[in-house]
Parts: sequence; structure tokens; C-alpha cells
Amino acid sequence: MQNTTLCYIEKDGCYLMLHRVKKEKDINKDKWIGIGGHFEENESPEDCVKRECLEETGLNLLEERYCGLVTFVSNTCEGEYMHLFHAEKFSGELKECDEGLLEWVPIGKLNDLPHWKGDEIFIKLLQSRVPFFSLKLVYKNGNLTQAILNGKPTEIPS
Repeated sequence: MQNTTLCYIEKDGCYLMLHRVKKEKDINKDKWIGIGGHFEENESPEDCVKRECLEETGLNLLEERYCGLVTFVSNTCEGEYMHLFHAEKFSGELKECDEGLLEWVPIGKLNDLPHWKGDEIFIKLLQSRVPFFSLKLVYKNGNLTQAILNGKPTEIPS
């Protein structure tokens, strides 16, 4: 299982989203996702999310909230532990990202964009400021087949 971080940076009712359109071999190709990436040696989740946000966006997180751990299971790729963050305080200027296009998207419009179905579950938890949670998402051939929140099955968005 690989470890990654994902951060939803919020400003004026929008999240900074990354439209993954620049890499050909990308499991997230054409999807809209938050900002983040893979851990480097000896990094904590907080170290990783700050570094990834700075590298991908040019923004320096000044304060982030560690929201939860999302366990991804898939029959088509390696499993993943994704450490989920939310941030509203940051400094710096947005820069071009080599992984895709960055755009401030109104939170209410996120589900209108191509995304992973499980994202709807954890974004709702993030927005509701649910205390730290554990969410397991099981995908088969790219389709969400099971969602388990804090050890109990939860509804899959339609």
C-alpha cells in the first residue's frame, strides 16, 4: 500500500481543484481532484501535504486540518492510504502545475465535474467538519462497489 496526501484548499466558497489532463499514464486522467501526492522518505502526512501543495500550486499552507484517512482498494491498481487535509489559510501566488490545470471551483459544482464517486463521500465529511474519520473505498474496474465509514458500511452516492 502506498501513502499519499490530498488537500482541499478553500477560498471564497471554492476549492482549488486540479484537472488531471497533462499526463498520459495517469490513474486520475481527466478527473478533477484536490492537491497532493506521494510521500517521500521520512515525511509525516503534514510534511508531505505542505510540500506537495507548494510544488503543485505555489501556495504555502499556513494552517491545515488533518481530516481523515481514506483507504483505497482496487482490482486494477495498488492500494493506497490517502491522508486527507483541508486548508483555508495559505500564502503565495498560484503557479502553473505540470500535472494538470488548476482552477478554483465552487464547492456546489464539484459533482458536475468528472471525479471518483468516493470523493463525494469524503468531501461531504470534510465540509461537515466531521471529526477525524476512517473511510475505506473499494473500486472494481473503476466503479465504487463498497464504502465503509469508521468500520460500518455507508451509502454509495448514486
